[in-house]
Amino acid sequence: MITSEFTSALRASPDNQLIFVNRDNAAVHSGYHLTELKAAPFETVDCGGQTNRWRETIVQLWVPANPDDDYMTAAKFLKIFDKVRGIIALDVNTEIRVEYGDENFFPSTYHIRSVTSDHATTRVLLEPPRTTCKARDRRMVAEQSSNPSGSYRLAARSCC
Repeated sequence: MITSEFTSALRASPDNQLIFVNRDNAAVHSGYHLTELKAAPFETVDCGGQTNRWRETIVQLWVPANPDDDYMTAAKFLKIFDKVRGIIALDVNTEIRVEYGDENFFPSTYHIRSVTSDHATTRVLLEPPRTTCKARDRRMVAEQSSNPSGSYRLAARSCC
């Protein structure tokens, strides 16, 4: 999900409690803090030798030893987000990810799968990252576009 989609979803229900959950419906503990916002640039070289560049917005959550009983509201999250955006260049057209870890969440930087709201809560479904081979993925896309029928054969050697 891109940052602007995420913040728009929060702006639609600012008074809602903001709850981050995983696929097992385990939630980040109430009383979490939004401890850091990162405008993260990535510059990589994949196994096919191609350079890749992209940016992400990363939100870091943390639960103190003695947390409050309440969840942060969407409005409070947005107040922090907007303040930080005035200090550093957060690109709202980049993917937004959530960095977190506890006994229910392996420490990682999670993708946001969806945001849903009801009358009192906004739930953010977090999805663990997956690894892939960019060289193989490029080759598959190229083969699919050169063969619109959808049948293609992945070369036996798909990367370096």
